[in-house]
Amino acid sequence: MMAENENTNEAPEAVDAAAPAVADAPATDAPAPGGDEQPRGRGGRGGRGGGDRGGNRDGGRGRGRGDRRDNRREEEDDGIIEKLVHINRVSKTVKGGKRFGFAALVVVGDGSGRVGFGHGKAREVPEAITKATAAAKKKMIRVPLKEGRTLHHDGRGHFGAGKVTVRSAPAGTGIIAGGPMRAVFESLGVADVVTKSVGTSNPYNMIRATFDALQDQTSPKSVAQRRGKKVADLLGRGGASEAEAEADAAAMAE
Repeated sequence: MMAENENTNEAPEAVDAAAPAVADAPATDAPAPGGDEQPRGRGGRGGRGGGDRGGNRDGGRGRGRGDRRDNRREEEDDGIIEKLVHINRVSKTVKGGKRFGFAALVVVGDGSGRVGFGHGKAREVPEAITKATAAAKKKMIRVPLKEGRTLHHDGRGHFGAGKVTVRSAPAGTGIIAGGPMRAVFESLGVADVVTKSVGTSNPYNMIRATFDALQDQTSPKSVAQRRGKKVADLLGRGGASEAEAEADAAAMAE
């Protein structure tokens, strides 16, 4: 009996001694926290999501937007010269406060005798410039040029308190004008001109006065057609010979 009791008492102790070993075994085999999962996160989720996907998104979107903007600029600037003359911050008083916006004045031209101006208002500057450009393209006028570089004759224009004087100039003179008037003649395609502005310096009034002077410009060809004569007859009255008058008439460009 004593032997059986000893055996039965030793068996539980053996089982109890072996139990911690079995319980500790999975703990030694389990991966250390942060050991295998960190490399997997770097190489898998972190690498793919942050590196590849982020790079492709930024690269793809950047290239696509850049291409679209370049194409849009080429279409808008194809043969049309656009110049921003003035931009002003404006406000509108409404119930509860003020709403601020921007007003833009733009001059456009083809560089060969056509020019126009327009203004637009919007809450943002790019939208205001877009509106002004569209308005300017709708109101372009044709101005006859002498030899494609200067005006045929002198002229005066006024609008409100603004008064301007424009004069034709020989080759090599350049554009003697400042501020808004220079933008008009550069867009028009005039290379030699002398101007003078008297009165207001408001760009809106100066632009309108300049266009008033340009609208009065006439060419010898149009005058000859209106009077039913030849251009050589009009040019020959200044003491020039008939051959010189015909040569000048042939070289005259409207």
